[in-house]
Amino acid sequence: MDFTLPESAQAVQRGVADICARYDLDYWQRCESDKRWPEEVWADLAKGGWLGLAVPEEHGGGGQGLLELAVATETLSASGAAGGSAFTYVLTPGFGALTLARHGSAAQKAELLPRLATGEVETCFALTEPDAGSNSLAITTSARKDGGDYVVNGQKIWITGVQRATWMLLVTRTIPASEAKPRTNGLTVFLVNVPEAVAAGQLSYRPIPKMGANTTPSNMVFLDDLRVPASAVVGEADGGAAVLWDILNPERVLLAASALGGAEVALRVAVAYAKEREVFGRPIGANQAISFPLAQVKAKIELARLMLYKAAWSFDRGLPCGTEANIAKLTASQAAWEAADAAFQTHGGMAYSLEYPVARLLADARIGRVAPVTEELLLNYLATQVLG
Repeated sequence: MDFTLPESAQAVQRGVADICARYDLDYWQRCESDKRWPEEVWADLAKGGWLGLAVPEEHGGGGQGLLELAVATETLSASGAAGGSAFTYVLTPGFGALTLARHGSAAQKAELLPRLATGEVETCFALTEPDAGSNSLAITTSARKDGGDYVVNGQKIWITGVQRATWMLLVTRTIPASEAKPRTNGLTVFLVNVPEAVAAGQLSYRPIPKMGANTTPSNMVFLDDLRVPASAVVGEADGGAAVLWDILNPERVLLAASALGGAEVALRVAVAYAKEREVFGRPIGANQAISFPLAQVKAKIELARLMLYKAAWSFDRGLPCGTEANIAKLTASQAAWEAADAAFQTHGGMAYSLEYPVARLLADARIGRVAPVTEELLLNYLATQVLG
């Protein structure tokens, strides 16, 4: 059994780390306080070809899998971006490229994958609704066939990155949940051109004020008689569940990677502060009350990483990975929260100052315990689907 990352993943780790080394914690603090997309990092990632990791080589990409995407996400997050800002990387390389490479039509792949690889176009993912969060099958956004088109009506919530997205992966019901047998039937995923839909008055959005993760705005989205052609269907009409599962498992893995990187940042700043801050004539890190919680965090980070890599490795080989993806998300999010909390306690009152990164790390870590799926739902999956 070999626990060494394959050379492809190590190369990704080195390449992304080289780019991220140009941007310190202060840069990420400024992006958060200014509520500004990290344009400079994004441009460097695009220039280096890192946005096209999951794009097949025949479409101008790196031809890599979920493991390499996870390593890139973790590396970006651990550099200082942490969970909130690292989500920028999940939107296009994850939701867009990985999904279209697996389920896009030949025309969709030819048109979009080369442009996704260069960063020319970006994507977002619209699933969650005001009354359908973790219960994805309960969505009510409807798509009605009308000649060669579909007409879509409904609302989405917590949709991140709409402002920048050229294309939206939109999950709808073409058969109402009450009529679908089984309930997984009747889902259809569409590719929606966001600027065109906005210009036509068929799609609008409203940003949601947030306590953190402000480099990537999240929105309410309103769909009013949105007209999309049948050629915009991703996968099969009524068979969108297969596409959805291939989005949700990688989403859990990539957000676990993002959380894990955030945990590493929190631990790093806590250890540095514990070494430099002196009370009663010695560094506070010399006290076990400070050092032991940080040691516990280190252990939990390493354990979560093992499951993260196993989940990504399984997905890339076409193996069942639902259990691994859920455990990775659960353990990484918990590690991120415990790391941020320990960093807060280590910094004492200074943690409350926005001159330090701890408040940002705490907010980023906390959202990871409820989004995109709550810890309780992850535990319920393990209890019902694994333990029986």
